[in-house]
Amino acid sequence: MLSSDDLRTRDQVARAILESGPSTATALAERLSLTPAGIRRHLDQLVLDGILEEREPHSRSARTRGRPSKVFVMSDRGRERFEHSYDDLAVSALKFLATEGGEHLLNGFARQRADEMVRKGNATVNSAKDPIKGLATFLTQEGYAANTHAHGIGVELCQHHCPIAHVAAEFPQLCEEETAAFSRILDTHVQRLATIAHGDGVCTTFIPQIKKTPTNAKKKRTSRR
Repeated sequence: MLSSDDLRTRDQVARAILESGPSTATALAERLSLTPAGIRRHLDQLVLDGILEEREPHSRSARTRGRPSKVFVMSDRGRERFEHSYDDLAVSALKFLATEGGEHLLNGFARQRADEMVRKGNATVNSAKDPIKGLATFLTQEGYAANTHAHGIGVELCQHHCPIAHVAAEFPQLCEEETAAFSRILDTHVQRLATIAHGDGVCTTFIPQIKKTPTNAKKKRTSRR
């Protein structure tokens, strides 16, 4: 039988991946101050319990010697375990809003949430050398565990976690407005290719390559002169 300390540590390991996205055993051990043997024991059990999944790394560096370390990601079952009770409350609240006030209020809520995302995201993106990586940084700070990689003539933005996945499955307006917010932040057209809310393993958005940082904030300052 597991001790309370083991259960607490196992919960910390799972939450670390939930909050920060895919991670190697070494990185998790350093972050949580655990020994390699200790972290591996907890990770193996979380995989057996179906909370985590072990996968090959998405990309490999030509400079990396030897076999790259596998990464651990949160499974759908794991997400449900940590988020379901909060999602039930949010879904109930939005259903009440739509029923009592009409669909237009629900759409207005989704737009307001997107407006807030644009407002908060602009500061991080405008200060970044690479606007798309800046957006990924902002999303990670917001709990989406995002990263980017080159894809054809553009970049794929991947969100490995979605704090509102189960709510968005009921109300797709949230995903649609979120995608529109990305377009506004980056000042370019973007295309959502997959979403966790619709059963995909990761939320994926294709973004054409951007040559310079968006200058929304600079334009606003200039317009005041």
